[in-house]
Amino acid sequence: MNGQFIRLTLALFLFLSVVVSCKKTENDIIMAPSINCTSTSLSTTSFTNSGSPQNTTLSVGLNNATAGSVTFNLVSSDFTPTTYTTTVKDGQTSVAIPLTFDGTATITSETITVSAPSYALGSCAIATTITEGSSTTTTTPDCSTATTTTEKVVCAANAFLATLTDAQKTAVVLSYNQTNAIKWSNLPCGSGCRLGLQLSTLTDVQLTAALAVVKAATGTTENEGYDEAMQIRAADDVLKTAGGGTGYSSGIYFIAFLGTPSTTTTWQFQFGGHHLAINKTYNAGAVQGATPQFEGVEPKSWTATNGSSYAPLSSEHDAMAAMLASLSADQLASAKLSSTFSDVLLGPTNDGKFPATKVGLKVSSLSTDQQALILAAMKPWVLDTDDATAASLLATYQNELADTYIAYSGNASLSSNADYVRIDGPSVWIEFVCQSGVVYQNQIHYHSIWRDHTRDYGGNFTF
Repeated sequence: MNGQFIRLTLALFLFLSVVVSCKKTENDIIMAPSINCTSTSLSTTSFTNSGSPQNTTLSVGLNNATAGSVTFNLVSSDFTPTTYTTTVKDGQTSVAIPLTFDGTATITSETITVSAPSYALGSCAIATTITEGSSTTTTTPDCSTATTTTEKVVCAANAFLATLTDAQKTAVVLSYNQTNAIKWSNLPCGSGCRLGLQLSTLTDVQLTAALAVVKAATGTTENEGYDEAMQIRAADDVLKTAGGGTGYSSGIYFIAFLGTPSTTTTWQFQFGGHHLAINKTYNAGAVQGATPQFEGVEPKSWTATNGSSYAPLSSEHDAMAAMLASLSADQLASAKLSSTFSDVLLGPTNDGKFPATKVGLKVSSLSTDQQALILAAMKPWVLDTDDATAASLLATYQNELADTYIAYSGNASLSSNADYVRIDGPSVWIEFVCQSGVVYQNQIHYHSIWRDHTRDYGGNFTF
C-alpha cells in the first residue's frame, strides 16, 4: 500500500512539473518583445519627387518592451537612415525614428520595412506614395551640342533649374535691374549682401548642377577660372577650421540669375561669397560683360590634409610683382602713388567711380618687353572668364596698351600690408592690394578687383 502511494505521489509530481514547465515556456513566448504593426505608422506617407529632401517620422509600436538597447533595420530605396539604434524602457509602447526622403525617386510608391531582429519579434511594412513634383532630377538636358559660351551657360543653367522646386526657382531667378545687379560683396556677410540660393541648402544633385553653371561661365586654365574659384571657396573652410567662425564656409556661397537665362535676351549670372564675386552679363547670345569680378584669399597659401598645396592668387601676385620688377628706378618713381591704400578703390558699392584722371606711368613709354609683362599681368584676371571671352578681351586690352597706365603704392615687391598696384587702361581696370590677415593675423592676405570702364554689367547701367 505504501509503495503504491509513493508511486502515485511521484507520478502526480512529475505531471505537475510538466504542466508548470509548459506554462512557463508559453508565458515566456507571450511576454517576449515584439513590434506592434497595428500601432506602427508614418507621420506623413505622401512625398513629392521635387529634388529636395523631405522629413517624416516613423512611429514603431512595441509590445512587452524590456529595458535595453534596440537596433531597428529599415529597408527602402530612397529613405534614410537604414539603421536606427536607441534605448527603450520596460513597458515602452513605441519608438520614434526620424526618416528623410531624398526627393529624387523615379518611382510613384515605396514600401518601408522595419524590424529589430536581435530584440523583437516580427516586422512591419509601411506604404508611401511619391508624386511628381514641379521639377525633378530624372531628366538632365544634354549640353554636349552647345557650341557657344552663352549656349553652354544657358544649357547648364536650365539643367540646374530642372533640379529645383518652385520655391527654389523663385529664389534664384530674379528681376534684371540695377539694384539687383550691383548686390554683391567680398565680405563674409552671407545672404545679407547677396542674392540667390546658398549652396549649403542644396542637395548633392543640385549642388553639382549649380557648380556646372559656374564652370561653363569661367575659364579652363589651371589655377585660374573655375579652378581658382573653387580654391577660394576651399580657403573659407580653412578659415573656419582655423577658428574663424561659422561665417566662413564653402557652403556660404550663392548663385543667382537676374532675368531668365536665355540666348536671345539680356540677363546676368551672379556667383559669390567671401572673397569672390562673379558677375557675367549675357545679351542676344553673346557675353556682353565679364566684370566686375572680385577675388581675394586668406590664407594666401595652404596645404590640405591630402598633401595638396594651394595658392589661388599666386599667379596674380607674381605677375604684378614681375611687372613692377622690370621698371627702372626712374620708372618706379613715376609709377609710385603718394596715397596709401588699405583696400581696392572700386570694390562693392563703388560702381562707376573710376578716377577721372589716369595716374602713374604711361605704358607707351616702356620697352616692348616691359609692355609684354604688363599684358601678362592682366592675364590671370582675364583668364578667369570663359576662354573665348578672355581671348577677345586680351586682344582689346593689348590694342589699348599704349594708353594704359600702371601705378603702385608701398613696396614694389607686394609683400607687406598696404602694398598696392593698379593697371588702368581705356577699358581695363585691375587692382591688387595686400592686407593684414583677419584670421591669420601674422600673415598678409590679398584682395583684387577686375573691372572694365565700358563693359561692367554689360554697359547696361549708368552710375
